Amino acid sequence: MDSLKLMALDAEDLGIVSAHVQDAVFKVGDASFSTRSGQFVVSVNRFVWETADDKAKSFERRRSAIAFKRVKAARSIGINLQDREAVLSLLALNFEPNGEGPDGSIALVLAGGAEIVLDVECIEAQLADLGGAWETTLKPRHSAA
Repeated sequence: MDSLKLMALDAEDLGIVSAHVQDAVFKVGDASFSTRSGQFVVSVNRFVWETADDKAKSFERRRSAIAFKRVKAARSIGINLQDREAVLSLLALNFEPNGEGPDGSIALVLAGGAEIVLDVECIEAQLADLGGAWETTLKPRHSAA
């Protein structure tokens, strides 16, 4: 499969990116925010949902980067930022607008009730695969709510 490259400029686009990064895992130390450039970047091992077939015996993960631009502030909830080796599991990307304008907050919703919240001027996000895939026999499963 070819490398995935997606851009999100509105909430609908962000929903598509969110579907592709559901169940991605990353270490706390793989995320960084630059106040100077207004960019938040996280390198993840994403589960390749687009090729996952329920009948398959093996699946794929790929190293990918998610970059958010025009970020004014970043904060975390329920994450020990000192434990840079702690592994986090990304469940979804959600956008909450401030009123009617393009500004708002993007939440990186993580397993265990944790979140990374980005205050943004507008949605401008990119997802790009960085290298080849590797095989895994584990397919993420979610219990019904």
